[in-house]
Amino acid sequence: MNVEDYDFELPERLIAQTPLAERTSSRLLALNKRTGEMEHLHFYDILDKLNPGDTLILNDTRVMPARLHGVKPETGARVELLLLKNIEGDRWETLAKPGKKVKTGAVLRFGDELEAVVLEEGDMGARIIEFRYEGIFQEILDRLGEMPLPPYIKERLDDRERYQTVYAKHEGSAAAPTAGLHFTEDLLDKLRSKGIEIGFVTLHVGLGTFRPVSVEQIEEHVMHEEYYELPQETAELINRTRERGGRVVSVGTTSTRTLESAARRTLDESGRLAADSGWTQIFLYPGEDFKVVDALITNFHLPKSTLVMLVSALAGREHVLAAYREAVESEYRFFSFGDAMFIY
Repeated sequence: MNVEDYDFELPERLIAQTPLAERTSSRLLALNKRTGEMEHLHFYDILDKLNPGDTLILNDTRVMPARLHGVKPETGARVELLLLKNIEGDRWETLAKPGKKVKTGAVLRFGDELEAVVLEEGDMGARIIEFRYEGIFQEILDRLGEMPLPPYIKERLDDRERYQTVYAKHEGSAAAPTAGLHFTEDLLDKLRSKGIEIGFVTLHVGLGTFRPVSVEQIEEHVMHEEYYELPQETAELINRTRERGGRVVSVGTTSTRTLESAARRTLDESGRLAADSGWTQIFLYPGEDFKVVDALITNFHLPKSTLVMLVSALAGREHVLAAYREAVESEYRFFSFGDAMFIY
């Protein structure tokens, strides 16, 4: 399969630069994965599209203020670090910018409180660094760090919490699980009152989010590892949902990758899921079967991205690209702060 088969025309004006004032007022394109039929709705209408007995699975990761601006003390050259993954102790996997100026052994300084030394160099700006500081690292990061908005967002974000889901809990992500940004506590309460159960998983979004597909053939692409956890409580909830004939509705591609990773490791002969955690490189593209996820709430993704391929694995490439053309023609807002799809 060719990566070019997942390209589409997207006018730059449709890339959402700021979040809407009201989370649930985003538009929602509902897509029937079997027929390709579409409906134009608003996100609050998800209440009518979900049924009693369905279960929503949310990713409760919390985004770190992971972007640091600093200098090389010996030259005064400005540098930027994006923290991606805590390896151990004060050692982190990062992206450095400009990478060509950040060599092994370089010392980087971030204000008066934080210093880093570069331990290893990788491809495309990847660097392993070790921080030096006095005090509590998380408190220093909260003071110095910025929210790591994607490069296609040029506007400043005044409210940090607007790039967090309302249920964000476990800090560790370099980007938000953006499908969840549309939910409010009030909407979640209404869903529970209707008989829709809600469960949580954790996947810390890492380097793969920032790296494009650089090969021509999809099968040759290798995903970066990301850490996930499927709690026993959530596994049991999913098992009950499937036994009663309800749908497992995944909120976002990260929740989907967590569930499908755990399913490939723990599903028993009776089809029951078990608690699981670890590192995943799962890449879902057309031809891959979904073992747990029945429906998906997701944002609109970049052309030729692994995320477009994932939703195409669930709904079919033709249906997905037709829906994206419809969204462009109807001027939906795209990407992190944009509108949503419900694929069912």
